[in-house]
Amino acid sequence: MAGSTRAFVSDDSTMIDAGNAIRLSRVTPTLPARKRARIDVNRIKHNLPVLIGALIVVSVIVCAILADVISPHDPTAQELGKRLLPPSFMAGGSPEYLLGTDPLGRDTLSRIIHGARVSLTVGIAVVLLSGTIGVTLALVSGYRGGKVDLVLARVADIQQAIPFLILAIAVVAVLGANLVNLILVLGITTWVFYFRVVRGEVLATRQEDYVEAARVIGCGDGRIMLRHVLPNVSGSIIVIATLLVASTIIFEASLSFLGLGVQPPTPTWGGMVSDGRDYLVDAWWVSVFPGLAILLTVLGINLCGDWLRDKLDPKLKD
Repeated sequence: MAGSTRAFVSDDSTMIDAGNAIRLSRVTPTLPARKRARIDVNRIKHNLPVLIGALIVVSVIVCAILADVISPHDPTAQELGKRLLPPSFMAGGSPEYLLGTDPLGRDTLSRIIHGARVSLTVGIAVVLLSGTIGVTLALVSGYRGGKVDLVLARVADIQQAIPFLILAIAVVAVLGANLVNLILVLGITTWVFYFRVVRGEVLATRQEDYVEAARVIGCGDGRIMLRHVLPNVSGSIIVIATLLVASTIIFEASLSFLGLGVQPPTPTWGGMVSDGRDYLVDAWWVSVFPGLAILLTVLGINLCGDWLRDKLDPKLKD
């Protein structure tokens, strides 16, 4: 009898525990779900700048690639009878020209879309050229040290002492203003941005144990620089390249504004801003809309660059 009572109590406690487990299983998941929801919202808020930046950058890239398909008009076609038409949302505007027309009757929206192609082409090409020069010299200078490092560092000092925009204007004025010369000038004059940062990291990396180990087992200098040093400084290179694209777009727009960039009739954002500087009171849209295109593109690239910096720098990781 006693045994059966103990069995009953044991079974009853088991039933109670099972009931508690069922109730807990019904109640407790709601708390983690709410917590996960709060975490997801916080994560979205935290990543909102990079999402906006990525959306802007992707939009500009799509415009550059598909400019011939998505632009509503020929960007170089002139219709003097429709010159300085206001945007469609203003009085006197036409739905045919959403952002109005310029002093020669060319569609502003179509020219902005095609101008994205020039800006991205210059930005990416310059980054590749200057990155190749700057990273190569930084690897050699930082790893070799001695007189090689001294000479290359002084060359970088001299170039950095020369005002960049003035140097670019002088070189373009001598060589001529076209797309190829513009890329060469900007690429050759911006390698120092890579050199300064990467050289400092190479000087620190060459003292690491794995580099010494590679040297002990007989690896050549070239192999050590490419297989052991370069991968460990690649994070900084990527961040510099991303941010330099934005700076290059501004430099290209500045030169085009001064008439030393890509020449008409090829549409460029800087050239469009220059075309409207005499009409800022009566036809502000000629300069404002391409100026906004420059602003948003640079902002989007910088937001993505800041996110990359946070992700690639271990000191900034949570």
